[in-house]
Amino acid sequence: MGTSASATSQAAPFAPTHQADHQGNGMAEHRRSLQSVNIHNSKTKSIITNKVAPVVITNNCREEFQIHDKIQSSNYSMGRISDLLPEHYLVLGEFFMVQDIYNRADVLNTTKSHGAPNFRKVKGNYPLFGMGQPSLNGFKQVLQRLQIDGCEEVVFICVRKEPVVFFRSDGDFIPYTPRGRENLHENLHDLDRELSAEQIELSIRKELCDFAKLSENMFYVYNDIEHFKDDPQQVQILSEEDIHVTEEVYKRPLFSQPLHRYYRLPLPMEGAPLEETFDAFVNILRVTPNLSLMRDSSRPLPALLFSCQVGVGRTNLVLLIFHLFHRQEIQKSEHKLDFQVIELLISRLPKGQQVLDEVDDAIAMCSEMHNIKDAVFENKLKLEGIGEDYQIQGKSTKAYFLQRTLQSLERYVYLLVFNAYLHDQYPQAFPQSFSQWLCMNAWIYRLLACMDSSELSAPASLITDGIRVLVSSKFLATDLLSTAKEMKVANFRRVSKMALYGMAQPNSEALAVVMSYLTDQRRGHSTILWLNLQEELVLEANGQMFTPREPGSLEQPIPVCVQHPQKLQILIHPSDSILCEKWLGVITEQDKQMRMFKTCHTIEELFVHQKSVHPGLSYQRIPLSDCCAPKEEVFDQLLEAMKSSLAEDPNCAFIFNCHDGKDRTTAAMVIATLTLWHINGFPECEEDEFVSVPNAKYTKGEFEVVMQVVRVLPEGHRVKREVDIALDVVSETMTPMHYHLREIIISTYRQIKMAKSEADAQWLRLRSLQYLERYIYLILFNCYLHLEKKDSWRRSFSQWMSQVAAKAGVYAILNHLGFSEFENPDDSLMARLRFRWFPHSAQFIPM
Repeated sequence: MGTSASATSQAAPFAPTHQADHQGNGMAEHRRSLQSVNIHNSKTKSIITNKVAPVVITNNCREEFQIHDKIQSSNYSMGRISDLLPEHYLVLGEFFMVQDIYNRADVLNTTKSHGAPNFRKVKGNYPLFGMGQPSLNGFKQVLQRLQIDGCEEVVFICVRKEPVVFFRSDGDFIPYTPRGRENLHENLHDLDRELSAEQIELSIRKELCDFAKLSENMFYVYNDIEHFKDDPQQVQILSEEDIHVTEEVYKRPLFSQPLHRYYRLPLPMEGAPLEETFDAFVNILRVTPNLSLMRDSSRPLPALLFSCQVGVGRTNLVLLIFHLFHRQEIQKSEHKLDFQVIELLISRLPKGQQVLDEVDDAIAMCSEMHNIKDAVFENKLKLEGIGEDYQIQGKSTKAYFLQRTLQSLERYVYLLVFNAYLHDQYPQAFPQSFSQWLCMNAWIYRLLACMDSSELSAPASLITDGIRVLVSSKFLATDLLSTAKEMKVANFRRVSKMALYGMAQPNSEALAVVMSYLTDQRRGHSTILWLNLQEELVLEANGQMFTPREPGSLEQPIPVCVQHPQKLQILIHPSDSILCEKWLGVITEQDKQMRMFKTCHTIEELFVHQKSVHPGLSYQRIPLSDCCAPKEEVFDQLLEAMKSSLAEDPNCAFIFNCHDGKDRTTAAMVIATLTLWHINGFPECEEDEFVSVPNAKYTKGEFEVVMQVVRVLPEGHRVKREVDIALDVVSETMTPMHYHLREIIISTYRQIKMAKSEADAQWLRLRSLQYLERYIYLILFNCYLHLEKKDSWRRSFSQWMSQVAAKAGVYAILNHLGFSEFENPDDSLMARLRFRWFPHSAQFIPM
């Protein structure tokens, strides 16, 4: 008989109705729906209302429309910025629409002359341009200006991550962004990780059209968030054509200029972009013939135009990235960043000094609005000059400026890395993406993981700055194995039938007891290698062991990231006046108190004394991170230490300790067990026992990602089984702990569902991934021991991983690490090497 249709918003004004009427008066809803139908009144014969939707019948009785455009106002939220301003609907349930660009943002004063704020060309001959956010007419003016200047081809890249919509105003479309009430000056950069900015913009437009239908075709926006003069202002919305999204503003003008291209590649406000963003930049080069090495030199280079909100931070970053593609004469910079991570990176990169000079030169060429190196210096100076600590955006000033310094330093370092990639791949037409190249050079991720606070604060301040407290080892190390009474140290144990021992951190008394025990007539170890696995600072004060911790996270060690472990011993000299004769905050197993110490000693000093009593004792410190897979060089150091000691005495005993004798000690004992088995022979292996408990394969470590690695490795199943046996053997020494390096993987992952908060869930997710990665690394190390045994392991594990395992795709697998049986690993940043290897605290974990 008729057809049903959903109407487009072409509404005439209607009287506002209170929210209670929206919910309870069906006729009022029908009236609003009718006004949204684009049917001329002369064609309407009758309107029939019903409980489903109004029906419109035309005069000639040939057409019937049932309206299904009912808007439920109860689905939307209302709010006001202050009690003095009107209440209105909120975008996405909580946000106000604020004019994107304020007047003072246009520092270069180019909006009228060029069409966009802060429009500029980079120094030199290459046509690189940057600008802030233009209106629709402003963007057209920019394109006209480039055309007048002879730019036949334009590649325009918007690097904004936040959603932007454009309201019709005086023949133009003006940009507005949603912002929160608590910070009306800040755009929203992480609204929804699963949705793109374009998708969010479309959702916002749909909501705005609904709001207009509920509010006489009007919506409130804000143009002056400083004084709210004449705010909020009403904008008229009759249809979707009164609102543009970013894609419409930037793509529609390009139809008249077929040589122009548009891309949206969101960049973060701070820090370095993700690797796939660099990959996207490279893909633009691949699809733009006039930017390739094989381009027609007779044709002019395409103009590259970049835009963010005000045309400063993100625009400057992308200008630098593309400037590196076009190298010019290098002018060496006198302004150097003095950071260890930069020095080490340049020393290892091919053409490292040239890579550095080119980046510094590019920064000089693109520094009219922003200088990345200056940003590092400025944030570092602010960090060093902080006196009284207060809150900035929910963080202490020190934490805030530390994060800002690290983010600006990360940007600079990633420019160096990307330039090194260009040197390697650009002449070959990019056979590898930046992501793939980094997985083949995973040592860069390891180096970047040391770009932490250890370079930005004096070592002594770890204890004496009045912020951190000294925590007693007895508070941190629960004696689950009940060995403190006899051995004076927590969790002392031995691997069955092997001269391998583990324990918590001993003080001088416990050290003497343990040495007497190992060298007595029954055991008779004449040669002993003691390996301390702690990466945090430890000292003995008044006969007790202490370590500095943050008051808010006493369980979290404060690592000191150094490239040379021996330096860890001399970072602090507690025997000096730094600690002695000063009142310090101390937490023991009983309470928190202020103490003054009379005697202070480093771990090194304790072992120097014991060596004078037991000449066969050797001591090394090989720092491991708690709960993580040991770094490749840690495997090298442990293997070399054991090889050297066994070469001198085949009956040498090995002792490992960390702060509690649990996590790191157990991992090192497993590595030592595998090493000794390869040297002395493997025990007889029994057949796999049948386990009937639910999901037993996960308890046995048979995760999809683990089996993916196993399939790659020669005799992978045998290699994994040997690791499992070693784990079981070491676990037998610590049964009361109920701690197993393999079984803890799935048990930790299952706790995520029971987490009390999102932060706790993310922390458990990170821990489960770290445990999973450590298990895989033990399998890889065992494979290395098998394959390199014929050459007496002359090639190190680090070299084997980079020269052999990386080419087999191992790091690529680890760069998508996760529990694919239960979820998509790539939904979490922790699946990536870059984020998983970076030092984390329980307070800050990237989602």
